[in-house]
Amino acid sequence: MGSRPRGSPSVEMVLYSKPGCHLCDEMMSVVQRVIAQAGGITATVREVDISLDSELAAVYAEQIPVLFVNGRKAFRYRLTEEALRDRLKEEKARHPG
Repeated sequence: MGSRPRGSPSVEMVLYSKPGCHLCDEMMSVVQRVIAQAGGITATVREVDISLDSELAAVYAEQIPVLFVNGRKAFRYRLTEEALRDRLKEEKARHPG
């Protein structure tokens, strides 16, 4: 994923979604916009298609989209830019780099 600037905290996000899910598309758009504007923090997002894994589909079928931030479930269904920015600030404070 490349190196991050020294002292810049890193946040890893995982978005559980599936094809044809408009809420999933909306959440990914919000995540991408916030990452593009996230000064002072290195953030990455990986999208996981639950339809390719029966165990994930069983767990998340009724919850998607689900966004995990640094391994913790943070959001599901809908997400605002403000809410994600606030969460990234919390992560930055928790892990100052």
